Amino acid sequence: MSPVAPRAAQPARSSGAPSRLSHYLGVADLSADAILDLLDLALDLKRGHAAPRLPNKTAALVFQKPSLRTRVSFEVAMVQLGGHALYLSPAEIQLGQREGVPDAARVLSRYVDVIVARVFLHSDVASLAAHASVPVINALSDREHPCQILADLLTLYERHGSLRGLKLAYVGDGNNIAHSLALAATRLGIELRIASPDGYEPDPIVLEQAAQDASGSVELYRDPHQAVHGVDAIYTDAWYSMGQESEAELRAPLFRRYQVNQELVLHAAADALVMHCLPAHRNQEITDEVLDGPQSVVYDQAENRLHAQKALLVRLLGQG
Repeated sequence: MSPVAPRAAQPARSSGAPSRLSHYLGVADLSADAILDLLDLALDLKRGHAAPRLPNKTAALVFQKPSLRTRVSFEVAMVQLGGHALYLSPAEIQLGQREGVPDAARVLSRYVDVIVARVFLHSDVASLAAHASVPVINALSDREHPCQILADLLTLYERHGSLRGLKLAYVGDGNNIAHSLALAATRLGIELRIASPDGYEPDPIVLEQAAQDASGSVELYRDPHQAVHGVDAIYTDAWYSMGQESEAELRAPLFRRYQVNQELVLHAAADALVMHCLPAHRNQEITDEVLDGPQSVVYDQAENRLHAQKALLVRLLGQG
């Protein structure tokens, strides 16, 4: 168990309107105040105050990977906000192959108001932002999944009324979800414990970046039972990501003890929430009993993708 950042009191939220956001490529693009303001806006929109704030605005959804939640939530968000979404499948642009990333960014900027990119390499979404003249949203990359984490924070915020002081355990692969959680935790006063097998910890560079914010903390564990002891929520994800299917058999025996099952959940607080970003490999990283059980908020997280992303779109396009 090795602490990455010490806990300290979270600073008070500043007053006034949030500063204009140009792109959202990772959690660190938002200050603690900006995240909390965005969550408040998301809750307001979720309560039905979703007037058409983005009339005639258009989003281009540039996807290198297929998706259920990301595509549907962004398309529905734009429609409910009075705008439009244009889905560009992996075969259409062939980003970085048929069409260079800078050229795609410049052309799309002439047509649309925001680019939502779901890519393999974080460098591709960063390049889109560098060459676009409209806001770019990272809808998933190998480094981060920052839109998912906004939905996760919204889910915790709804349940607890506050994020500061929460104890959250992430059990499994130190992937893009773990990275975004680490960056959010230290910013918002959350105590995050990450339990991963040897060699599958989060990227040390990301953890070093997270450690620059001392409001919360990140600690690394090898034993998942120690990591979840007394926590308010347990989060897990697939043991291998899209594009890593060839590693499934290699990883399975290494990750087996990191399965989120009822026995593991009993080590957390009695009312601990269970979280998963989906899609889930049932009875691998999480059992049916837990995923479908009374402590699961997995489908709340999925729904909250819609509301958190509405708020993000409104903030990015300056209509909030």
